[in-house]
Amino acid sequence: MRCISSEFYARPTVGVARDLLGNILVRLLRCGSSKIKRMSGIIVETEAYGFTNDPASHAYRGLTFRNSAMFGDVGRAYIYFTYGSQFCVNISARSSNVKAGAVLIRALQPLEGIEEMKAFRKTDDILALTSGPGKLSQALNINQSLNGYDVTDPNSELHVEYGFSPALIIETGRIGISRGTDKIWRFIIADKVRQGYLNKYASRKKI
Repeated sequence: MRCISSEFYARPTVGVARDLLGNILVRLLRCGSSKIKRMSGIIVETEAYGFTNDPASHAYRGLTFRNSAMFGDVGRAYIYFTYGSQFCVNISARSSNVKAGAVLIRALQPLEGIEEMKAFRKTDDILALTSGPGKLSQALNINQSLNGYDVTDPNSELHVEYGFSPALIIETGRIGISRGTDKIWRFIIADKVRQGYLNKYASRKKI
């Protein structure tokens, strides 16, 4: 599979968040000295986070050690620990005239390495494996050690490959935040059979 190039991420963050839907997040897990296990999922839900125009963004108050990936090169993983129990995966993305921005990967449709995901998540419920930012990080064994990784490099332990263009996308306000709730910057692949309903692997099944 071919990785999405850095040029894809060098665009307005909101557009990147929408266009990431249908593409594939890949985790290469090294098992021993030479064996590599591949786990992956189709991106079915994202949220965009901006800079000074977005009070919900980690970059809103400026550069810090924690949020430095949002200000660095585009196409890099920004991974942070939240709620004292889970990691969240973001990808730095912004146009050249903006100093910071990132896309939160909120949910995946499991694709490869599903048995390993079940073991990491300690559940056999496939709909619950990666239906949330913390869940997908646990399922793919993603933690702070991958912060700053280049997701445009096919050899990177965390990268994004081309998938497909969804037929129907729903746009809503972001969830799990208390500020910037007016911005319609959450994007979800809709259920083709039941138009208007969110993808069954999304973090929330209905709007």
